[in-house]
Amino acid sequence: MTVIDQKTDKQRAFAPFRLSRLRSLVRSRDGAAAIEFALLAIPYFMVIFAILETFVAFAAEELVSNAVDTMGRRMRTGQITYNLGRTTDMSQTQFRQAFCNEISILIRCSATEVATPSKLYLDVQTFSTFSAIPTTVPKLSTDKYADINTAAFKYTPGGAGTINMLRAYYRWEIITDLVRPYITTIRPSNGSMPTQYLIVATTAFQNEQYP
Repeated sequence: MTVIDQKTDKQRAFAPFRLSRLRSLVRSRDGAAAIEFALLAIPYFMVIFAILETFVAFAAEELVSNAVDTMGRRMRTGQITYNLGRTTDMSQTQFRQAFCNEISILIRCSATEVATPSKLYLDVQTFSTFSAIPTTVPKLSTDKYADINTAAFKYTPGGAGTINMLRAYYRWEIITDLVRPYITTIRPSNGSMPTQYLIVATTAFQNEQYP
């Protein structure tokens, strides 16, 4: 009986220790923060990247719009002319380079892009009346997300007193997959993942009667 009592006493002595150890394990949060961060990091950073990319895309759109206004003002006041035999005359390549200089803070145009457009398209034309200026984006089909039709794009600005239109199109690449389905405006006909947001800016004006 004495031996049994000794075992019972030992069990009673260890019982509080085991119970306290179990409680400490239950209360322990060692590594919990790391696990929680690992679970939330991916969606968190995806949302952050989506916000940043949307902001940058809209900033690029504003930049292109400002460049259109600037170049249009220079044409309207005779600072940029075409085929008039003046020092202010600009060829199409020179005009594209000048436009690229206006957006260089965020959008870079390579020498190849200036000579042969693949992302930046400029359409400069003269019209007899303001009502003759097109108000829609030319596309290859009637599909909402169809690519732009560049076949009719020209560089034929008029002289003093003429009515002109300057349109700029830029294919902005969207990188974040989370954003692509929502802000892309050009989508492949084969149903593959869209990657481009079409930036469009237009200005129409009548040139001043500069000498």
